[in-house]
Amino acid sequence: MEPLEESELCFPHFLNSSCRKPKRPLTEAALIYSILSFISVFTVTLNLLVIISISHFKQLHSPSNLLLLSLAVSDFFVGLVMFFEMFIIDGCWLFGDIMCVLHLYLSYIITAASVGNVVLISVDRYVAICDPLHYSARVTVRRVTIRVCLCWVCSVFYISLIIKDNLKQPGRYNSCLGECVIVINYIAGVVDLILTFLGPVTVIIVLYMRVFVVAVSQARAMRSHVAAVTLQGSEKVTAKKSEMKAARTLGVVVVVFLICLCPYFCSILAGQNSLLGLSSFVFEAWLFYFNSCLNPVIYAFCYPWFQKSIKLIVTFKILQPDSCDANIL
Repeated sequence: MEPLEESELCFPHFLNSSCRKPKRPLTEAALIYSILSFISVFTVTLNLLVIISISHFKQLHSPSNLLLLSLAVSDFFVGLVMFFEMFIIDGCWLFGDIMCVLHLYLSYIITAASVGNVVLISVDRYVAICDPLHYSARVTVRRVTIRVCLCWVCSVFYISLIIKDNLKQPGRYNSCLGECVIVINYIAGVVDLILTFLGPVTVIIVLYMRVFVVAVSQARAMRSHVAAVTLQGSEKVTAKKSEMKAARTLGVVVVVFLICLCPYFCSILAGQNSLLGLSSFVFEAWLFYFNSCLNPVIYAFCYPWFQKSIKLIVTFKILQPDSCDANIL
């Protein structure tokens, strides 16, 4: 019986303090490992392609694409975080208390930064569709870069405040060896719920409802005046159509993001996640991970420039002189 007991422990040499492994069939663990490995590699690879594409090609250095770049960076880090998840399929954390806190700390920073990026994307599309005449003046590469940097800095500062007690003393809330949990008090949890879910979701929905109404009215106006459009007017119509197409594409990204993020915060609203750790990092976390994998897939289907840039990258034409000036739009 003793070997059987030890095989159920995360750390067999610490019989009195080790956590017990949850009972799980070997085939189930192998299936989870395979799926998670595939999603992780796929997420890292596709988002790295997005990062290289927007960073390398000068034609893609637009304000909207900088926001996509920031979102791709957060999705890339999600893929890296998933590598840690592959080592805890058996329910045991083997990397110590410090790595436990850092792992969850990075996960929460990524979540906060992703929410901020999606809000910025919604604001960008709102200005482009609802106030197109002032878009180029209000939304510049320099301003977007500053806002993206502020988004990441604020995310790091905010999450540091939320889990400061856990950062000061890693593992203080672990009940046994092999457990990885952090505790967020009630007030901090309410603030986090408002700042990273209820507030941003409200802003995103309101902005995109406004964009939808304006886009529909513009489409009707275009159809009613299409016969009387001059050459100059047709160029303006084309510009509006491109902005609307970008709005639709980014709208899909926003909707998918909300669908993937809502289950996690809905479980908090239901009072199921007062204790945040590996025990709550199950379906909700995987759904969030899957969203990071879906974003570049959406770009591949909706953005011809992404398809062209992938061809240049995988064929190593990106290494040729002046490849950054290639025409991919």
